[in-house]
Amino acid sequence: MARRSTKTPPPEDFEEKILDIDVVDEMQGSFLEYAYSVIYSRALPDARDGMKPVHRRIVYQMNEMGLRPDRGYVKCARVVGEVMGKLHPHGDASIYDAMVRMAQPFSMRLPLVDGHGNFGSLGNDDPPAAMRYTECRMADATSLMTESIDEDTVDFESNYDGQEREPVTLPAAYPNLLVNGASGIAVGMATNMPPHNLGEVVAAARHLIKHPGADLETLMRFVPGPDLPTGGRIVGLTGIKDAYEKGRGTFKIRSTATVEDVSARRKGLVITELPFSVGPEKVIAKIKDLVSAKKLQGIADVKDLTDRAHGLRLVIEVKNGFVPEAVLEQLYKLTPMEETFGINNVALVDGQPLTLGLKELLEVYLDHRFTVVRRRSEFRRTKRRDRLHLVEGLLVALIDIDEVIRLIRSSDNSAQAKERLIERFSLSDIQTQYILDTPLRRLTRFDRIELESERDRLNGEIDELTGILESDAELRKLVSSELAAVAKKFGTPRRTVLLESASSSVASVPLEVADDPCRVLLSSTGLLARTVNGEPLEGGDGKRVKHDVIVSAVPATARGDIGAVTSTGRLLRIAVIDLPQLPDTASAPSLSGGAPVAEFLALEGDEELVCLTTLDESSPGLALGTLQGVVKRVVPDYPSNKDELEVISLKEGDRIVGGAELRTGEEDLVFITSDAQLLRYPAAQVRPQGRPAGGMAGIKLTEGASVISFTAVDPAVDGVVFTVTGSHGTLDDSVRTAKLTPFDQYPRKGRATGGVRCHRFLKGEDMLVLAWAGASPARAATKAGAPVELPEPDPRRDGSGTPFTKAVESLAGPAH
Repeated sequence: MARRSTKTPPPEDFEEKILDIDVVDEMQGSFLEYAYSVIYSRALPDARDGMKPVHRRIVYQMNEMGLRPDRGYVKCARVVGEVMGKLHPHGDASIYDAMVRMAQPFSMRLPLVDGHGNFGSLGNDDPPAAMRYTECRMADATSLMTESIDEDTVDFESNYDGQEREPVTLPAAYPNLLVNGASGIAVGMATNMPPHNLGEVVAAARHLIKHPGADLETLMRFVPGPDLPTGGRIVGLTGIKDAYEKGRGTFKIRSTATVEDVSARRKGLVITELPFSVGPEKVIAKIKDLVSAKKLQGIADVKDLTDRAHGLRLVIEVKNGFVPEAVLEQLYKLTPMEETFGINNVALVDGQPLTLGLKELLEVYLDHRFTVVRRRSEFRRTKRRDRLHLVEGLLVALIDIDEVIRLIRSSDNSAQAKERLIERFSLSDIQTQYILDTPLRRLTRFDRIELESERDRLNGEIDELTGILESDAELRKLVSSELAAVAKKFGTPRRTVLLESASSSVASVPLEVADDPCRVLLSSTGLLARTVNGEPLEGGDGKRVKHDVIVSAVPATARGDIGAVTSTGRLLRIAVIDLPQLPDTASAPSLSGGAPVAEFLALEGDEELVCLTTLDESSPGLALGTLQGVVKRVVPDYPSNKDELEVISLKEGDRIVGGAELRTGEEDLVFITSDAQLLRYPAAQVRPQGRPAGGMAGIKLTEGASVISFTAVDPAVDGVVFTVTGSHGTLDDSVRTAKLTPFDQYPRKGRATGGVRCHRFLKGEDMLVLAWAGASPARAATKAGAPVELPEPDPRRDGSGTPFTKAVESLAGPAH
């Protein structure tokens, strides 16, 4: 079965016409129409109000909806729907994207939309919520953009379907294009304008109003450069001057960074401001990629601590051994922490895209503002003249109100009454109709007084508006004063710092810390630190400060290692570069800036750090003394591939009570026991042993006694012995007496002998609870590290002490 054709045949009088068109001409014409549409209706801002059509339509429609700052929020979807349905012939996504940007304080220097909800984050790391979840209303400054729009200040045109009217431009009470900037890509051209400070731009505009012939250099005194919402630092001002002069230029934006102590062990870079449109996630991802590719060194960790209370805070921990300032320079070069901004001041002037400098941008805006104020003044004068005309007619009627009432009552109809009133009082048609429409209750003596007052006020306002319209100087003065009021209300301090040059003071500083000599110190309170140089700390002024008792000090280099000897016989390796560096405190050496031992060593149970030692295998060795009287000189053999070594084999229940690295091998080893015996003999009497050995007899102990102090003393220097007695083995209420005795009062004895008495007990005393022998002057401290003054020296080696109730916890000598 054949299918029936559904094609409608042409009419009989139809005449087919075919036009031959060159495809090149057709493509050119169509492309030009498309390009003009994109340029004029989508991508480029108007130089007068600084807005693209989509932004202008959003602001205008929000004003029409009454979404003012003092009203409640409404769903963004509602605003988008109104704009799309009435004014904007494009999709809802483009409208909402534009609205989101207008609400972001990190995108706009003076936001135009007051958003409620998630409107995204810096760098779009966290995208905004859908428009059905967010709410909005006009921001405080947005009302200035539409102020007096209903007073015939701007032209209106038909919308895309001819059913609505929309403004060609907004009145714009401030230079929005310069304040908030703009970006857009058209066909064959693009615009990219940075935000500026409102107060600075207004100051420049007011100066240009007063001095129309001002040059660029003068204007740049008011507007020295962009002021970005995210702050940061602009380095190099040459490109900015080029942009202000010719409309094109480039400048670099750097993050704001400071070097801080981010932990007890490390310094770090704290970033509080990033370049415009760069988010922290982008920076973190780039840093991680560079570290993985081994193109960036010195980064230990990156943390994003940004919150609403403190704002942006990106913490970049720097590895020990690297100079933070040099690492920062590497970050500027390799990551988005330094970005280049290309200024391209392309905007529409009378519908034509032009590249404008700073002065031209201000001139176009001011010409627009003069026109707006002139049209507003003309509109207001007309309104007041119309009102004055009605008031004067009503006053004429009130003068002879009885006659007016008689004429109206005697008339057959309102038309006759109007004609008779016009003829009798020489009134206009409008005045007569107003009199007829006025209720009798308003025709009292009091209303007459009010009308006369209103007439005088209207005459004054008309004269003032006439003066503005007839005097260019008055017009300029009014525009300038209105701009000043806007700047006073909405102006904020500058956020972006302008730097003349991008040169860095640390450009010649090496990335890694030099392997300079230093000294590593251990305080009595368990703090570790390293000094700036390798010189001994003298503290010659005699002042005491907290944490100034240094129980161990060894020479080292900044990138070297040292050993830490614990009470269980372990030697743990510590990288010197990991230790915090102290400032020069030679006048009062203190480890207040040090870090606790626990930051560097994992100690077990009641294990304690006894002393520090170099890992120099050419030294005379390490001398150790134990609780049970064992002494050992350790052969300096420290394999570099091991971080933990055993330096003595201890018997059960034994532990190391003291240790010191021998410098010359000529030192004397000194034991002090709990029963007040002191034994001194040359270190040469102790044969060096390998690390696994258990040592040899150091001192002969009586029953129940134990070693409480072991030190190495150079006999060539002045030394002292300090002892504190007590009972029951405590240091608090049981403290009885203390004694400070010259070291040379104690003779040398043989190794493994009992020594000599160093303190005679008084009644109630049965043991020494604290003792120390070393170079003078001796220093004592409490458990918290506070200094404690010692008694005067007593030359009697076996004498009794003087009353001493200070809670002494530790003793030491100079930090050599």
